[in-house]
Amino acid sequence: MAKQRNVLLLQSSSDLYGTGKIILQVLRLYQREGINVVVLLTGPGPLEEILKAEGFTVFIQNLGILRRKYVNPSGLLNRLSKNVKAYRFLNDLHSKYDFELVYSNTLAVIVGAYWAKQRNIPHQWHIHEIFGGPKPLVKFICSLMDSTTPRPIAVSHAVSNHWQPLLKKSKIQVVHNGIPYDEFLLELPQAKRKVGLPEDRLIVGMVGRVNPHKGQAFFLEIAERIIQKKLKVHFILVGDPFSGYESILEDLKQKIVDKNLEDHVSYLGYRTDVPDLMKAMDIFVLPSIFQDPFPTVVLEAMAAALPVVATDSGGSVEMVIDGETGFLIPVGNVELAAEVLEKLIINPELRLEFGKAGRKRVLAEYSLEAFEDKMKSVYGKI
Repeated sequence: MAKQRNVLLLQSSSDLYGTGKIILQVLRLYQREGINVVVLLTGPGPLEEILKAEGFTVFIQNLGILRRKYVNPSGLLNRLSKNVKAYRFLNDLHSKYDFELVYSNTLAVIVGAYWAKQRNIPHQWHIHEIFGGPKPLVKFICSLMDSTTPRPIAVSHAVSNHWQPLLKKSKIQVVHNGIPYDEFLLELPQAKRKVGLPEDRLIVGMVGRVNPHKGQAFFLEIAERIIQKKLKVHFILVGDPFSGYESILEDLKQKIVDKNLEDHVSYLGYRTDVPDLMKAMDIFVLPSIFQDPFPTVVLEAMAAALPVVATDSGGSVEMVIDGETGFLIPVGNVELAAEVLEKLIINPELRLEFGKAGRKRVLAEYSLEAFEDKMKSVYGKI
């Protein structure tokens, strides 16, 4: 009888935003291929519930995830302590499962790479982020990548172009994300009413974790400019904050009040019905103010046949064709953003044209099948 093949996968969170949705597809693929994947999550959440329901072996252990808020002496000591405990936990798991591969999803998880190196076990890193500092941390991660992962996966050319010049040995391979789009393709009659949004207004929305990168404040500036034009538009923000970034959310809520936008802007928090919300939207905006590596939410919006307005940085440039599936705008340029958004608001034919082109593009270029084929090839090469 053939020995069971066990893979350890470390995931940086248990939420179902971009990285969680993508790793769920990787796990399902491995499961279908007969590989037993043991999943280690840093905390409980919706991803944990789905994985357990689908028969995966799941453990919870604080993995000492790297976040910007920990980049200070006390924070780094805290992360070191958590990583030491996680390292010991990996030893215990390995004694039971005898892993043949360690897979770390995002560069925020570093303990897996270091542990695999000490055990001489192959390691695969799946890179979802772009960041340039602090320099000692970047240097450490690149050194660890060079010594543990010959062919890291990057979710976009933007990610690859950022990290490859910093590496001496590792050669990055780009695998664009792909997800199931069925929920976004289905029609939902009276969608606005069903999700509680005003039926007599166009809905402009954004979806994303509340953090310093995603540009929620930029979104509010654009909304304010459009609202001043007396157009019949309602803006919605969907998504909750990372732990430690609650103050950013409170600032956003206060701005909505201070600028008298309550009748025109709704903060909806974390939602599990994003496909239905997108069916209620007329335009999708992703106003990231730093390079967004490859925002899965843009794929979802395109699949929902929404025209997309996104900042011209990071992976969005690879996804959105300016003037064909939406518009790309400079980071922070409120005037131009409001101008192109108004163009879409007053032109239903243009919204329909862009939406159809976006759906066609996402199904042709970023299909789940293409993603799975590339991921099978990655595993085979390891």
